[in-house]
Amino acid sequence: MKIEINQTTLIDQVEDSLLTYFKKNDLRRGDSIPNENNLAAELGVARSVVREALSRLKMMGLIHARPRKGMVLTEPSILGGMKRVIDPRVLSEETILDLLDFRIALEIGISSDIFRKITPKDIEELSEIVKMGIVFENNEYALISESAFHTKLYKITGNKIISEFQETILMGFTLSPQKNMFYWNIVQMWRMSKITIGFQPVK
Repeated sequence: MKIEINQTTLIDQVEDSLLTYFKKNDLRRGDSIPNENNLAAELGVARSVVREALSRLKMMGLIHARPRKGMVLTEPSILGGMKRVIDPRVLSEETILDLLDFRIALEIGISSDIFRKITPKDIEELSEIVKMGIVFENNEYALISESAFHTKLYKITGNKIISEFQETILMGFTLSPQKNMFYWNIVQMWRMSKITIGFQPVK
């Protein structure tokens, strides 16, 4: 499986060839992969090029180095790259508002799944979250209940990626009081222009 030179960089080609190699050899999470020398010989490129390509895969979370076991395949986080860029200091207000719109669209999409899986205990916990926000900030949509309420909704679905999305959104805005205030001000502005959709227990 030799590399052919074209317009993409050699490292790009090697990175793509490594992924094809893993798939072709049915390597899965937890499996060890060949060392740099063997991979370089297999692909017909310099070891330094293979090392750079492997470094990219490590950054993606696809490869992990373990003591005495060498490099093994891991399953990367689907939203890993997203976690690195969601930060109010680098995102425009427009982008943050788009994220909030995306979140509400997602919640509308999963609402039927939530209604199907929600339990009386879940409803009780959601009610307590709203009450907690009122007590702390005299506001039904206080920040403390905003995050907890949506996190709970996502967990009800049982979908790990959906829950991770919520965690990713929160991570970007709860690292400091300044970020919290910035995020909350935008949330308030966003809510003023939207129709609030509430989840009511079906009797």
